[in-house]
Amino acid sequence: MAKGDGHRIFGKQPTEHVLILASGDRVRHMTIRPWMTAFCVAFAALLTTAYLGATTYLVLRDDLIGAAMARQARIQYDYEDRISALRAQLDRITSRQLLDQQVVEQKVEQLLEQQNALFSRHGKLGSLLQRAEESGIAVPEAPASALQPELKEKQTSVTGGLKAIDRLLAQDGKAASGAKPGGVAPQSGSIADRADRVFSKVTLSLKNIEQEQLRRIRGLADDAYRTADAMATIMRRTGVDVPDAASGKQAGMGGPFVEPLGINRFETSLTDLDTALNRLDAVREAAQKLPFGNPAPGREITSGFGNRIDPFLGRLALHAGVDFQADTGASVKSTGAGEVIAAGMSGGYGNMVEIDHGQGITTRYGHMSSILVSVGDKVEAGSVIGRAGSTGRSTGPHVHYEVRRDGDAVDPMRFLNAGLKLTTYMN
Repeated sequence: MAKGDGHRIFGKQPTEHVLILASGDRVRHMTIRPWMTAFCVAFAALLTTAYLGATTYLVLRDDLIGAAMARQARIQYDYEDRISALRAQLDRITSRQLLDQQVVEQKVEQLLEQQNALFSRHGKLGSLLQRAEESGIAVPEAPASALQPELKEKQTSVTGGLKAIDRLLAQDGKAASGAKPGGVAPQSGSIADRADRVFSKVTLSLKNIEQEQLRRIRGLADDAYRTADAMATIMRRTGVDVPDAASGKQAGMGGPFVEPLGINRFETSLTDLDTALNRLDAVREAAQKLPFGNPAPGREITSGFGNRIDPFLGRLALHAGVDFQADTGASVKSTGAGEVIAAGMSGGYGNMVEIDHGQGITTRYGHMSSILVSVGDKVEAGSVIGRAGSTGRSTGPHVHYEVRRDGDAVDPMRFLNAGLKLTTYMN
């Protein structure tokens, strides 16, 4: 009844829903309350609202998707640009390595050509050095014979430098092959610097060799010119004309001036040295032909050139020559090279030999006990042409010696004194 009154007072109560869960023999039940239903409905409504809101936002804000896609594209483009940059850098490194190697190889070829040229020049120089040595010409501070060892030592230094360059090239190639993308090989700069230093050292060594060769050639040429000039000066003081060939001049030359095709310092120096040696040889040849020797070396002069009291007439007379004290049979020598133009008895000369030396200069040798040459014979300076004696107009054994220019007697002492000075320049 109380239950019936409750219904009448508060109205009809809602029916409660019971959820029964059965699992085997176990049975459970759960009463579904109204607030549970309200909570579930509210949660579902919240999820639906959130989903619809998010979907609506994404649909309405499609620029976010575009921005995300653009960012992804930028990342991809940046990556591709980075890859391209790395490839370009690698190509530059490889190209530079190849270019550096080609430049180095070209330099090595140039150095080798220069080295070979220098030592081939030394071969050309050898004959002139030997000729200069035979002529008694040498640079005082460094004899020509010392040139070969020094060149060999420098050649060893140059060869070692070239081997060092080869090693640097090998290291450079390894560095290029092992370089990582994105940077230059760590040792490439140092190798280039070391290669430059080696090149500088080798080039300096080659230049030193060239300068040494040019200095030696210049020294030899200057010495030859000085010797030739000194000899020519001595000869001219005797009234002798030094031939044009001896002064380095040649007759019958001419033509318009044309600039040289190419100036080679070494070839020019060799030509200059050859000209100097030719001049010296010509002067010496002229000196050997002319009567600058002594017909009776080591003998005392008993009568000089000029006026004197004639030993037979006792009055003043010209003595046209010089008398040398000599025992009968002593050697009488030609004072210069030439051709015998007289050989036999000749009045007061007794047994007399006359030799033509060229340039109008002749020498006469008188009072000889015997004559050892004939007319037309070619004699050299110092050749024995007869034996001393006392034939002809003579008071005792001696050598009568005359020098004549164009038939006129000149003082032989001028030639004898010049000969003493020329002896220091002759071989």
